[in-house]
Amino acid sequence: MKKITLAHEFCQRLENLYPVAECALESGGEAWKLLIMGRLSAQCTDARVNIVCRELFSVYPTLEAVADCELSRLEEIVRPCGLYKTKAKNIKDACIMLRDDWGGQLPDTMDELLKFPGVGRKIANLLLGDIFKKPAIVTDTHCIRICGRVGLYDEKLKDPVKIERILVPLIEPEKQADFCHRLVMFGREICTARSPKCDGCPVADICKRNNKIPKTY
Repeated sequence: MKKITLAHEFCQRLENLYPVAECALESGGEAWKLLIMGRLSAQCTDARVNIVCRELFSVYPTLEAVADCELSRLEEIVRPCGLYKTKAKNIKDACIMLRDDWGGQLPDTMDELLKFPGVGRKIANLLLGDIFKKPAIVTDTHCIRICGRVGLYDEKLKDPVKIERILVPLIEPEKQADFCHRLVMFGREICTARSPKCDGCPVADICKRNNKIPKTY
């Protein structure tokens, strides 16, 4: 099976399994909130980020409030997400930049998004896909693990940028953002990091991990 065929079949099966694809970060579709939550999600679970941000957005309900906040108080709130000093500074600086340089309107290009403190390609792609509905592959831990296991690239490959470049031409542009959300759902429920539930898995027959079909890479 060619990689493009495998990718299309895998994408379709995920659509069948999860007809509704939703971002695991509960931002309510607000760009500035997703910017903050994306930064907090580094080396932290989405579930914890959601819990922390309920307090964060209660204390600071607007972009301006975060931009003007006391850094020490922000650090205290985001501490459970880890790396709290760096994350808090990045968040405050990014909010100041968004307010002062962009009038509160997040830019919709990769180059501009990467200028925000703490924003790498993963967060930028999340914003491009969820806020602006643009083609975007978010190479988070679920994406890297699962797509490698299935056989879209060598499972030993862990470089997010290289993986993004491989997946972009394999997944239809209009499906990329939802594909990544479905990978998160699939990765939590079935294709877990440890002890994946291969028995009864809806993609077991096309998965390279099962060694049932020839390699495509």
